[in-house]
Amino acid sequence: MKKLILLFVAALSMPLLFSQDITDALLYSQGEIEGSARFRAMGGAFGALGGDLSAININPASSAVFSNSFASATLRAGGNQNEVSYFNETNNRSRSSFNLNQAGGTFVFKNTRENSKWKKFSLSVAYDNTKNYRDNWFARGTNTNSIANYFRENADGLRLADISRLEGETISEAYSDIGSTFGFRHQQAFLGFESFLIDPVDFDDDDNTVYSSNVAPGTFDQEYSYSSIGYNGKVAFNFASQYDDKLYFGLNLNSHFLYHERSTFLSENNENEGSLINSVGFENSLIANGAGFSFQVGGIYKVSQALRVGLSYDSPTWFRIEEETTQSLQTSSDDGILLSDGTTFFEGDINPNIINTFPAYTLQTPAKLTGSLAYVFGKKGLFSVDYSVKDYSNTQFKPSSDSFFAAQNDQISALLKSASTLRLGGEYKVKQFSFRGGYRFEESPYEDEITIGNLTGYSLGLGFNFGSTKLDLAYDTARRESNNRLFNVGLTDAANIDNRTSNFTVTLGFGL
Repeated sequence: MKKLILLFVAALSMPLLFSQDITDALLYSQGEIEGSARFRAMGGAFGALGGDLSAININPASSAVFSNSFASATLRAGGNQNEVSYFNETNNRSRSSFNLNQAGGTFVFKNTRENSKWKKFSLSVAYDNTKNYRDNWFARGTNTNSIANYFRENADGLRLADISRLEGETISEAYSDIGSTFGFRHQQAFLGFESFLIDPVDFDDDDNTVYSSNVAPGTFDQEYSYSSIGYNGKVAFNFASQYDDKLYFGLNLNSHFLYHERSTFLSENNENEGSLINSVGFENSLIANGAGFSFQVGGIYKVSQALRVGLSYDSPTWFRIEEETTQSLQTSSDDGILLSDGTTFFEGDINPNIINTFPAYTLQTPAKLTGSLAYVFGKKGLFSVDYSVKDYSNTQFKPSSDSFFAAQNDQISALLKSASTLRLGGEYKVKQFSFRGGYRFEESPYEDEITIGNLTGYSLGLGFNFGSTKLDLAYDTARRESNNRLFNVGLTDAANIDNRTSNFTVTLGFGL
């Protein structure tokens, strides 16, 4: 009967099952400079230029600038290097990756009616990898804050009966039942209780809601490793047209898809006098799969033969995301803990072998507005500028009427802000060769500008024009600092990460 009642309560308390927070919201809302080698070499400043398949990702009018049908594909090889500082200790980790960064084609249809001002229209399909989640970093330091506080803070206020095993239940059965009935927070309290990291103040009272730590104050040697893989991709179905000799406009209908997998492991050791638990190992993993939709509209106008202006609007992206998590916890005691059944606990492995599958949720990322200028020096070269604004405080979990999501949205609104991005690009041509360079600056999306700092990036590139075939090469690098909290409660100390990315990109394009 008790299990039947708990299952009924689970249906009523479904919002408590979610573990999403501002970190996930921002991760899936941010993009990067991805795309063709020419696009990357010029810092992505293509909003008023067009004529490149990755430019469609910035301004849908770009495909109408092509004189003839064109296709291209791009390969990227690059890596992340992270210098991590944690309580005055510094460590370095790096990770490399290789992928298909861009592919697509545009088909140009010219109007043969000479008296019509509609010169041509284009249909395009363009794929761009908009975010690479491959990352790896490691932090080590001596802290005065223990991971035990994570479990104690999760447990405080919760009934002992709601974080304990029923008679005859296994660890796996209890972890699963507690999760489906009460949610993720109760599971964390259960892990802490079962591993002897925390104890209730009153063992004999099922309604006990106050807990103490079995780890004595002092210093704690901690190691934390983070590893992730994945991508955020977009396929744009594009329509664009040229009116007269000056105006280009277009529309994108975008299909988004993401995959993100990350794992973390915290190791903690102490020799503090009075500690019943001296060693802890806490492992967490997450897998997220999502799909979404967005649209873009944009236009390019030739003020003169040399000067062009562009304007584009990116709608919010409406993602539907499913997540699953796994956890395990190991603890040990140097002197042993005498249990009520007369046995002594020295070490234990709390591994539920359960996958927490959370109900799918909706994430609405913020819209973006981009204004662009470009000046073309005949056939000699060009210079272009893009300026974008994106208000990250408008990021929302939905339905916003849900109390849990409403609380997360309030936090997002309070901590995030509107951030601008400046991109500059230049190109100089000598016969069939093109020499390119770019610069970009992205403001922090956080009000404090410390949790995630500003980003600065530079790029260089070289192009070869063989007539109907083009080969482009690019190198780009960027740097950004951030402060990553290890956990959202209890052990909230942050590791400072100085992240540097470097990429080599090659694109082969050809006329159709």
